[in-house]
Amino acid sequence: MRHNKAVNHLGRKSGHRKALLSNLAVSLIMHKRITTTVAKAKALRSYVEPLITKSKEDTTHNRRIVFSYLKSKEAVTELFRTIAPKIADRPGGYTRVLHVGFRQGDAAEMALIELVDFNEAALASATKTAKKTTRRSRSGKKAETAPAAEAPKTEAAPAPAEPEADAAAEPAAAEEPKKAE
Repeated sequence: MRHNKAVNHLGRKSGHRKALLSNLAVSLIMHKRITTTVAKAKALRSYVEPLITKSKEDTTHNRRIVFSYLKSKEAVTELFRTIAPKIADRPGGYTRVLHVGFRQGDAAEMALIELVDFNEAALASATKTAKKTTRRSRSGKKAETAPAAEAPKTEAAPAPAEPEADAAAEPAAAEEPKKAE
């Protein structure tokens, strides 16, 4: 039984495991999403979320604590400058783990771990669904039918303009054969 064993050791010694999680965290912060095994993704989630929580308050002390875990100035700067303002109002749950299938070589279960507020596709679909729900009103239907009734009028107006141009071209064509005779 594995009672009171909260840490997944990932088959590594503690120094190797800390370096692995640090490198994965830096990659996640810099690229906003990475693909790794499910076990590493779950371990990374519990490693990086407290660091993101620390980045909400930009103090020298918090920067030094985060740097002691990440060991990368660029990642600390990215975390405090771009990620922290986007997640300022979120009370946790900064990452999402999505299962993506199995690796070809050893059939290890793979996962995509990403920062929730940086997924453009999900954010775009959320705004599209919000727009659809706001348009479901009776006044919206009337507004949509009114421009459809006006559309044929605009199409009919250019039609007489074209024959006038053709009529102007026909007398000039009629004069040319007379000159040729």
